[in-house]
Amino acid sequence: MRIMHDLVEEEDCQFIIATHSPIILGYPNATILSFDHGEIEEVEYEMTGHYQITKYFLDHRGKFLEELLAGE
Repeated sequence: MRIMHDLVEEEDCQFIIATHSPIILGYPNATILSFDHGEIEEVEYEMTGHYQITKYFLDHRGKFLEELLAGE
């Protein structure tokens, strides 16, 4: 991410990145495009499923793991 940042700042580079990483999605001033629901739309970082799942896990680790690992 540091190399990408340096290239953006010093060389005015742009990147197209396909990722599920909430860390990479959180790059400052990134335009995030969602391909969900059959159309392409710009979404805010906090509205991405990857952010929401990661945040829920970090805020509720025990409950998340209990639900995930519970038998049917």
